[in-house]
Amino acid sequence: MSKPLEAAKSATSTTKQVLTKPVAENSPTAGNFLHRPYVKAALPFINGGLAGMAATTTIQPIDMVKVRLQLAGEGSKTGARPNPLQVTRDIIAQGKLGDLYTGLSAGLLRQAVYTTARLGFFDTFMTALKARAETKGQSIGFKERAAAGLTAGGLAAMVGNPADLALIRMQSDGLKPKDQRANYRSVVDALSRIAKGEGVYALWAGAAPTVVRAMALNFGQLAFFSEAKTQLKAKTQLSTTAQTLTASAIAGFFASFFSLPFDFVKTRLQKQSKGPDGKLPYSSMADCFRKVTKDEGILRFYRGFGTYYVRIAPHAMITLIVADWLGVLTK
Repeated sequence: MSKPLEAAKSATSTTKQVLTKPVAENSPTAGNFLHRPYVKAALPFINGGLAGMAATTTIQPIDMVKVRLQLAGEGSKTGARPNPLQVTRDIIAQGKLGDLYTGLSAGLLRQAVYTTARLGFFDTFMTALKARAETKGQSIGFKERAAAGLTAGGLAAMVGNPADLALIRMQSDGLKPKDQRANYRSVVDALSRIAKGEGVYALWAGAAPTVVRAMALNFGQLAFFSEAKTQLKAKTQLSTTAQTLTASAIAGFFASFFSLPFDFVKTRLQKQSKGPDGKLPYSSMADCFRKVTKDEGILRFYRGFGTYYVRIAPHAMITLIVADWLGVLTK
């Protein structure tokens, strides 16, 4: 075969290979953006924040009812004992259906900060722990998952406390007499007025129980979700979606059980304001635990557990499912 003919056949073959290659392979930038180191590092945080905001938009009315239940009958064993339906009716009767979404802007900001940080930190810690275990020929267990969940929750809670405080203030404002209400217009308005009127440090009121609550919640949610999903994958024939839903429900229960007492104290501390004598009802997390136990009974810490679970479980399910979905989408 002549050399010109060989060259022509070679050129034809090369052209055919190029034309039949997928577009992504021919493009030097397509698909590469998500694999850049800084983007890969940021994606767990971005996906976590978006997942948390989607969940909060869905369950905000339940969170509003939960806060009102925790503040009902404060300081008395024989105080009001409303149920979730009564609280919901009262909120709607005093205003409108949209009042169930009071504080949504603060809730979204909290998720943009808190959930972005906690899921991002958790994913980052788990990746590092897996890599370290693999170098030793081992696999990570529940202990490592628990440590990652506790640490991620504590760090994220400190960052997100101002938004959390603004959310509680906005949701509890409707319990005050009309002439004493702050009538916050938005989360920005709430944060700026609290900072001006009470000082910047007031934005971190209740930070101790917020951090402990977050650590307890993340221990129950992230550690048990990760462990349950691993066990379900190994021991059942459930589909991936069914595994995620089941693991989320299990995680939601444990997250609720471990964190509700601290969530209760957090709500009381963040809602409180100085009385006529210039003093706050509670001086610390321990003081709040002591006074509530003495004046209202120890079971008060678990009042509204059903509502809290209905708030936590769907939030956990939506957050973790959306985060899983976004993780696959951006892989």
